[in-house]
Amino acid sequence: MEFRWNVWNVEHVGQHGVLPWEAEEVVSRARRPYPTKRADGKWLVQGRTLDGRYLQVVYLLGDDGRAFVIHARPLTERECRRLTRRTRT
Repeated sequence: MEFRWNVWNVEHVGQHGVLPWEAEEVVSRARRPYPTKRADGKWLVQGRTLDGRYLQVVYLLGDDGRAFVIHARPLTERECRRLTRRTRT
């Protein structure tokens, strides 16, 4: 999947301590049940980077098929535990 980045979304994910390549990695490595489509047309992924960071990423798919990340943040400890239980099965 290709991604589209601009000043706004790079700065926005950066406010949460996430780098663009980390968000891309989590989306690209998504495991079931992710990505999940939200009612508002957004896609949500929770997952782990190769470096072991657990993140949540929300993105839109453009008409060109590229993902436009609109939000990314680290998961809380509770979310991490839930994710590891959920993806083990």
